Amino acid sequence: MNAEIIAVGSELLLGQITNTNARYISSQLAELGVNVYYHTVVGDNAERLKQAIELAETRADLIVFSGGLGPTKDDLTKETIARHVGTDLVMDETALISIEAFFNRINLPMTENNKKQALVLDGCEVLANHNGMAPGMFYSKGNHVYILLPGPPKEMEPMFQLEAKPVLAKWLNQGEVIISHVLRFYGIGEAELETRIMDLLDAQTNPTIAPLASDGEVTLRITAKTSTEEEALKLIQETEQVLLSRVGDYLYGYNDDSLASSASKLLIEQGLTISAAESLTAGLFQSELAAIPGVSQTLVGGVVTYTAESKMNQLGVSKDIIDQYGVVSAECATAMASRVKAMFQTDIGVGLTGAAGPNSHDNKPAGTVWIAISLPNDDVVTHELHLSDMRNTNRLRAVMRTFHYLIQLLSNNQAQ
Repeated sequence: MNAEIIAVGSELLLGQITNTNARYISSQLAELGVNVYYHTVVGDNAERLKQAIELAETRADLIVFSGGLGPTKDDLTKETIARHVGTDLVMDETALISIEAFFNRINLPMTENNKKQALVLDGCEVLANHNGMAPGMFYSKGNHVYILLPGPPKEMEPMFQLEAKPVLAKWLNQGEVIISHVLRFYGIGEAELETRIMDLLDAQTNPTIAPLASDGEVTLRITAKTSTEEEALKLIQETEQVLLSRVGDYLYGYNDDSLASSASKLLIEQGLTISAAESLTAGLFQSELAAIPGVSQTLVGGVVTYTAESKMNQLGVSKDIIDQYGVVSAECATAMASRVKAMFQTDIGVGLTGAAGPNSHDNKPAGTVWIAISLPNDDVVTHELHLSDMRNTNRLRAVMRTFHYLIQLLSNNQAQ
């Protein structure tokens, strides 16, 4: 089966938002063995959308739409498709009840145009929206299948994963099982990782192995297609063991894990608390941790000490350290980690300081970063990074490296 993805929304064409939906949908369809040959973006215009649909039908069996299912006048995806395929829009009572319940919960009146979100193509299989209001749709006619999904990624991704994908898999494979498992690696580049497993990539059949690099990490998605779930899991496990024998030293998590969630999990499992003093990252380390549910079991608090004065006044870093070594130094990072640990009485203290860029700072080149981690026994481990002159990239990479070093330390501690 060949597919085309059509993203609907003038904001995409104007560059106001990035079309991440197409990337996500493509990756999910690849797991099902569906070839995606075209990504199309069209604005909120019924005639141009109709033309895009007609063109897509000449080169794809499956057409997946994202966006244009909302309550406003320019949300016209399902209306345009209904006219094109010659069917009506009907009210889905389950969706309408869900929308009404939402407005009752927030104690606001539901405007009439919000009912529009509960309209679906007559004869479609309705895809429930557990994270928003507009339901999705799975509709087939003749030689084509149409899947309609909402635009916001927080609604679209779970809807595709939990609602659309199982329906499509059943429709495609007539009982065959497709299961994927993602391995997450950090500290190794995509090129080096692929070199180490190139023979496995060249010889792959079932399961398949798909590498992907993003935001400084590399993932390997293992996908097995068999007649039973048990057989698929067995094939995945066997392939995983071979992969880990090559690159297992860089593995930090699975599936939806992140560096922050993996570090948080280890901290909680080991009953350890953590605090942080941040300079160049200005609270980003703590923010990433705080996004993890249940992190209050480990994250106690922290401070942002952006200037030399705040490092001395808030943390008590000595003036002698700053005068002798500077704020971008192992000594300053060590003092920050030790002082914040004492201030919040935690098991672990983290200190982050550096020259974020694009200019040098404290006579250190842009991208110079020092990370210090004060351990429960008061030993302090320090790491120096030499990154780029791209300011926000450096801040993010400093945080990711900090989580990476934490995971290594905590994993070693767990193994002892």
